[in-house]
Amino acid sequence: MVLKPSDKEEEYFARKEYERKKKLEEEKHRKLAKEEKEQLKRVHWMRCPKCGMELIEIDYKGIEIDKCSECEGVWLDAGELEGISKLEKKGLDKLFSVFKK
Repeated sequence: MVLKPSDKEEEYFARKEYERKKKLEEEKHRKLAKEEKEQLKRVHWMRCPKCGMELIEIDYKGIEIDKCSECEGVWLDAGELEGISKLEKKGLDKLFSVFKK
C-alpha cells in the first residue's frame, strides 16, 4: 500500500524545493557581472517568458498586468497576485472579461 503525503508534507517539501532553487539562482546572479545583468535586462524587458514576444501592460484598478501580444499569456509582477486576491468577486469577473477574446 502506497502512503499519500499529507497536504502539510507536500507544502513543506514544495517550500524546501523552492528555497533550494532560489538559493542556486541567487548564487548564479551574484556571479554575473553587472554589465551582463544589464544586457540581459535590456534583451528580456517586457518580453513574454513563454514565447518571447512583446508584453502589453494593462492597468486595472492600480494593478499593472502584463499580457502577451502573441500567446495571450498573462503575467504578474511581484505583489500583483496579492492585489488581485483582494478584489471582490465582481471585480475579478470584470478583470477576467478584459482578457477574454
